Amino acid sequence: MAELTLYIANKNYSSWSFRPWIAFTARGVPFREVLVPFDFPNGNPRIKEISPSGKVPLLRHGDLSVWESLAIVEYAAELFPEAGLWPEDPAARAVARSVSAEMVAGFGALRNACPMNMRRRKGAIPLQEGVAADVARIEEIWHERLARSGGPFLFGDFSAADAMFAPVVNRFEIYDLVRHETTLAYMAAMKAHPAWKTWEEAALAEPWIVPEDEA
Repeated sequence: MAELTLYIANKNYSSWSFRPWIAFTARGVPFREVLVPFDFPNGNPRIKEISPSGKVPLLRHGDLSVWESLAIVEYAAELFPEAGLWPEDPAARAVARSVSAEMVAGFGALRNACPMNMRRRKGAIPLQEGVAADVARIEEIWHERLARSGGPFLFGDFSAADAMFAPVVNRFEIYDLVRHETTLAYMAAMKAHPAWKTWEEAALAEPWIVPEDEA
């Protein structure tokens, strides 16, 4: 089988890159990482040479290119069913895909107001309209799934659904957005995962700085 190559951007900022990377790493999907630093005001002018969408992440498998985080994870799940990227139970798997798609498609207020930034010091900011509603809905998803699964992750074991919400864990923490003990316990479990720690360590060591309003 041809090698999987995952093109990502800065680990400090790139929430979309984080999702497939942590999914693959946590579940043992073999891949080669290529980091394309976005250290220019408008990203990296060479990215179009790599990705037809002009964005990352991008997965290359032989002559095939797959883009968008959730599509990349789905493709890997088909190649490596033994990795268990999705829950084994069909009903749980359907819900995991539903909440993952909701994460990918929604929560624009939270994304715009609170970009992922692994190096940012914890501290609240004035919240734009819609952020509180986004936070409440995400907490509702987390609490319901954790109550059903028993944790420590949304569907018991770490899955692609947790990967889709991984950048939110960073956002909730660094912008000081949440207080509920269930939310905080889930965030602690995510941050304790070896895959998270590996990404975070690399992010903190990166030399590139992008102004927060452009991250």
